[in-house]
Amino acid sequence: MDSKRELTSVDLAALVEEFGAYEGAKVDKAYLYGDDLVRLKMRDFDRGRIELVLEVGEVKRAHTVAPERVPDAPGRPPQFAMMLRNRLSGADFVGVSQYEFDRILEFVFEREDGTTRIIVELFGQGNVAVTDGEYEVIDCLETVRLKSRTVVPGSRYEFPESRTNPLTVSRETFEREMDDSDTDVVRTLATQLNFGGLYAEELCTRAGVEKGLDIEDADEDVYGRLYEAIERLALDIRNGNFDPRLYLEADGDEEGDDADRVVDVTPFPLEEHVELAGEPYESFLAALDDYFFRLELEDEEEPDPTDQRPDFEAEIAKHERIIEQQQGAIEGFEQEADSLREQAELLYAEYGLVDDILSTVREARERDRSWDEIEARFEEGAERGIEAAEAVVDVDGSEGTITVDLDGERIDLVARDGVEQNADRLYTEAKRVEEKKEGALAAIEDTREDLEAVKRRRDEWEADDGDGDDADEDEEEDERDWLAEPSVPIRENEPWYDRFRWFHTSDGYLVIGGRDADQNEELVKKYLEPGDKVLHTQAHGGPVTVLKATDPSEASSSDIELPESSIEEAAQFAVSYSSVWKDGRYAGDVYAVDSDQVTKTPESGEYLEKGGFAIRGDRTYYRDTPVGAAVGIQCEPYTRVIGGPPSAIEGKAVTTIELEPGRYAQADAAKRLYRRFRERFEDETFVRKIASPDRIQHFMPPGGSRIAEE
Repeated sequence: MDSKRELTSVDLAALVEEFGAYEGAKVDKAYLYGDDLVRLKMRDFDRGRIELVLEVGEVKRAHTVAPERVPDAPGRPPQFAMMLRNRLSGADFVGVSQYEFDRILEFVFEREDGTTRIIVELFGQGNVAVTDGEYEVIDCLETVRLKSRTVVPGSRYEFPESRTNPLTVSRETFEREMDDSDTDVVRTLATQLNFGGLYAEELCTRAGVEKGLDIEDADEDVYGRLYEAIERLALDIRNGNFDPRLYLEADGDEEGDDADRVVDVTPFPLEEHVELAGEPYESFLAALDDYFFRLELEDEEEPDPTDQRPDFEAEIAKHERIIEQQQGAIEGFEQEADSLREQAELLYAEYGLVDDILSTVREARERDRSWDEIEARFEEGAERGIEAAEAVVDVDGSEGTITVDLDGERIDLVARDGVEQNADRLYTEAKRVEEKKEGALAAIEDTREDLEAVKRRRDEWEADDGDGDDADEDEEEDERDWLAEPSVPIRENEPWYDRFRWFHTSDGYLVIGGRDADQNEELVKKYLEPGDKVLHTQAHGGPVTVLKATDPSEASSSDIELPESSIEEAAQFAVSYSSVWKDGRYAGDVYAVDSDQVTKTPESGEYLEKGGFAIRGDRTYYRDTPVGAAVGIQCEPYTRVIGGPPSAIEGKAVTTIELEPGRYAQADAAKRLYRRFRERFEDETFVRKIASPDRIQHFMPPGGSRIAEE
């Protein structure tokens, strides 16, 4: 049977119950991988670090993940991730709900400045929409414009049309839905009652009803048994009576091969899976974490070590990433310990104020005042401007704690303890965090040893294989089919010019362009050197484009004669990333001048705006230069997205997509390109890591675009 890749409505109903245990956790950071996986890093006072993943691509899931299993953080946070960080950093997770019985989860987070809702659509193409407290869409991974509903930034989020919720359906409504069907019982449960195929079959089995029984032949007794089975299922979900199972199926092609692969994960045992091997779990969230982790491992095709050289570079890069993560964890422990000590010191610095608050609470409790009365008293005191009352931001009677704000730092106080005891508790916690840091330091040393071991194995392999012909190896490397590689090693490099628009011409010369007035100004003042060419569109609103004769680290020279082919490509670049493309035109005029013709000094009586410059002398015009832009993925010598004139990047990228002016907004077009690239590469995770939609957008012309072949 095929492995499950999407959560069912029953799964989500069970998840809502278990997610309740994490209410009150605070959000630290948000990440976006590719265009379909969101990760929220949270922390809980009792449970520590919590990692929540929301994936809406080919795999559709929402669950917590063990910290050691989270994917490596992307190098450059996309705009969507930055928006989430701005809205959620420090926010409290207050709850999650399932919309009707649909495959939609709504996560709610609150902060003093407002409410944020993350609505996760785990059906169809999948989507994650971020809204405010009134359901106005702030941003979404996919824009939806249908007759039935719209999900676009700036509009009110619209849920799909409501369907029957079988977990709350009355007996009368149940019978009416069944009677309206013209097929058999199992298909009716799957579609009319929205259970889907697996649980429709499970309910028939539990009720002792033949799955293929025609609705016309189903009598009152059949309806009664089915309705009772549904009620029992609903009761188990409402009461959290879960007994999760991860199901495995033998995957051996040869006799004696007993390897198993994961095929399903459910919140309770299913009679439909009685023939499968089932592993029990303490919680459904833990089962989901294991299931999708093992599914991902199974999806990765391991190369046969007898057929090809082991990918030492990928293994080395993996250990280096782990070391980087461990170093980040150590820094995090240091910051957390410092923060705890600072909180303890703040208690002593504001000793009188804190003692006044704690004494007030203890005296009130001794007089049998309720926690609600204590909270109300603080609120009244704050309204009268009493300093101690103003410092109290929360009273939690269930935990017996008071949260105070001291110099902008929120500190939880145990009400029954004095100032010294609360400070000692914080110091003790800081010491415990320091001990975790020591453990991380030991772990990083182990990882460094593993890294050195991989390097030694690589050196030994190359020494044993050193009799080969280097020329043959180079030729073999050149012919490597990167699109078909099951695992493409990451070789990152961020050159000095990466923050500008850039590309290398067919002749190998660097072209850089400004993204805004500040960068235009910087290019002319800092990077323009003798021998360079400057190009600009005749139309207003284009980047300063510099065709470099030399690298900034090299000695400049005015003797270098730049090839005409490079100048023409730079001209096409200048016109494509200007208002010409944005206006939907397909050609424009460009002029080129030498670097010594460009000056920031205006003529007498004239004024130059920021990013502007004056030209002295004659200009060489390139009339009706056609627009043209392509985006590609490069695998050698570095793995990265590149973009520019098609003629310049086609020879440098393993795959490219050509663009032309069109109707899709830049962000939407970038997502379309990202999906195309994922389809072309066997190693989809490689595309996700180095070619996110945000990174692709970095190389696209401004304004609307479309894929040229569409």
